[in-house]
Amino acid sequence: MYTTDTLRAELHCHNNYSNYRSTSSRIPFDCGVSVQDQFEAALRNAVDILFVTNHNTLDGYNQMVEYQQNHCKYGSIKVYPAEEVTINNQGHVIAFGINKDIRPGMTLEETLDEIKRQNAVSCAAHPFAVSNGIREKAVMCDMIESFNSNNLDHFANIVADNFAIKNKLATIAGSDSHIKSTLGRCINTVEVENNLDSVMQGMKHGKFKIEKADYVTKREVFEHAHYVLSCSNNLLLDYFLEHHPHFFRAAKWGLNSYISNPDKKLWSALGGLGLYLTKRASKKVNIKGYDPHVFEQRSWRTLISMSLVP
Repeated sequence: MYTTDTLRAELHCHNNYSNYRSTSSRIPFDCGVSVQDQFEAALRNAVDILFVTNHNTLDGYNQMVEYQQNHCKYGSIKVYPAEEVTINNQGHVIAFGINKDIRPGMTLEETLDEIKRQNAVSCAAHPFAVSNGIREKAVMCDMIESFNSNNLDHFANIVADNFAIKNKLATIAGSDSHIKSTLGRCINTVEVENNLDSVMQGMKHGKFKIEKADYVTKREVFEHAHYVLSCSNNLLLDYFLEHHPHFFRAAKWGLNSYISNPDKKLWSALGGLGLYLTKRASKKVNIKGYDPHVFEQRSWRTLISMSLVP
């Protein structure tokens, strides 16, 4: 006979092994959180179950297991493998409980087949985010992320939650943490034994419940953006020099000014404008029925034009 406890789970977070795993050669940096920082944040938030969901790799999970073996302080936290996989249309699917990397760039169907071959669990990550969700095809996954902390437009989460209810889908909330202060922003609970087999069975039977679902702050969004752009500075300047040489000096001034003083009113205003435009675009796509596929190329020109048109 065994006993179960109510376990607190962080199901969507990244560490610095997620860098250079995206599909962008110009902006390959994703997360600056170290393994130690991730453990400290998990301990601070009383996390029992921690799935490391780096982009397109199991790296980060393996390094955390190795680090934990030499640091008994973190022994109460069970770390499990997962991967946030980028499919061919730039949508994201989380594969929980896999034992080997799933390569990015496959179709959704191919990706889900590979997840099943590994006897793992699939989850549609931020399905109604305008640029990297799989939208209505989320019904093909085992679970759906009905709340994502980074969806500051709010519309993407509202539509995802309504879609999950309508289709009777198992739901989780995702912190989608890329900086250390946001790990644990969303907490899910489950009553199972704290081993991978039991946790996976809990997922497959829809036993996870959302205990906490809070948004990141604008300041945290800007903190992540500063990390990404400051680390990608040289690559971005090389791109401008090769493809837009006439704008190179302006780009160099802008990047250097932003990196050295990100709290300057100009950059705060531009960051706020970006969030405003994203919210406008999300409302048009998720509420008013505009075509969501226009965002698959992540074009700022498209975002701005759609946002400004009444």
